[in-house]
Amino acid sequence: MRRFIFLLPVALFAVLLVAFAMGLNHDPSLLPSALIDRAAPDFNLPGLIDPARGLARKDLGGGVTLVNFFASWCAPCREEHPALLGLSQDKRFSLQGMNYKDKPENAAGFLGALGNPYAAIGVDPSGRTGIDWGVYGVPETYVIGKDGRIAFKHVGPLSDRAIASELMPEIEKALAKAS
Repeated sequence: MRRFIFLLPVALFAVLLVAFAMGLNHDPSLLPSALIDRAAPDFNLPGLIDPARGLARKDLGGGVTLVNFFASWCAPCREEHPALLGLSQDKRFSLQGMNYKDKPENAAGFLGALGNPYAAIGVDPSGRTGIDWGVYGVPETYVIGKDGRIAFKHVGPLSDRAIASELMPEIEKALAKAS
């Protein structure tokens, strides 16, 4: 009985060690989204540049759309910005921005300094729209199909590698469905 009591902490430690090792193999950017293959949430936000020209759910239909949640205070958003400028040159889809929990004047300064890749930008100062979309944190990018359904979600900054290996294949699938 004494040996069993002595071995119990060792066995417990071994179980914890295995559990932690399995957790280390988890990729945190692979966050599941309950909204995949569902209609994009309803929203109607004022615009960043011109409050009267905002962004709403109705603006996402008709073609493939990328929706990028960003903020001026977000360092990874600054990191991904050149990739977004490159994506904005592809006329097969539109790139829309959602300014998340940010001051409009800061966001306007951010885009003024780095360039504006977005066709339209909605302002979400409270983060309520982001919650409806299931945003964990910025940046996050969604691929919306012609039917207005969310086809893909990318968590974290977009890099050239992520665009080539993850995002563009999903955009191509959505474009093929749109034809």
